[in-house]
Amino acid sequence: MRISDMIEDFIKEMFSEEDFIEIQRNDLAQHFNCVPSQINYVIATRFNPSQGYYVESKRGGGGHIKIKKINITKSNYLMHAISSIGEKITSQEVDIFISNFLSEDIVSSLEAKLLKVATSDNVLTIPQEYRDTLRANIFKNMLVNLVED
Repeated sequence: MRISDMIEDFIKEMFSEEDFIEIQRNDLAQHFNCVPSQINYVIATRFNPSQGYYVESKRGGGGHIKIKKINITKSNYLMHAISSIGEKITSQEVDIFISNFLSEDIVSSLEAKLLKVATSDNVLTIPQEYRDTLRANIFKNMLVNLVED
């Protein structure tokens, strides 16, 4: 298991009791015997709004970080994801969204497969300069259709 995964799991375990936590960046870095920037990386990449978290970070004094888990419905989660997708999206970015959807039980494994296939480069056989724009349109429209009333 990579250090980033261990840090992520440790932070997520802290949420078992509360939906709001406060941590000191330096204390966590010391606990995992890593540099504080590793903590920053994990928080920036794995605890962001598209994954259902709100982060407030303060520099100095060991780097105080507040993380709040946003309890949202499937529909709100999907609508937030849709609004965060720009005019273009890469295949790798779609994979990240789908992985997050699966880990949060937002989509089923069948829905995830369909999202992935419909947005893959194997299907989007148009010139590269248009591919990411078409992928974004397809992905957003598929997500809109997964939103429950």
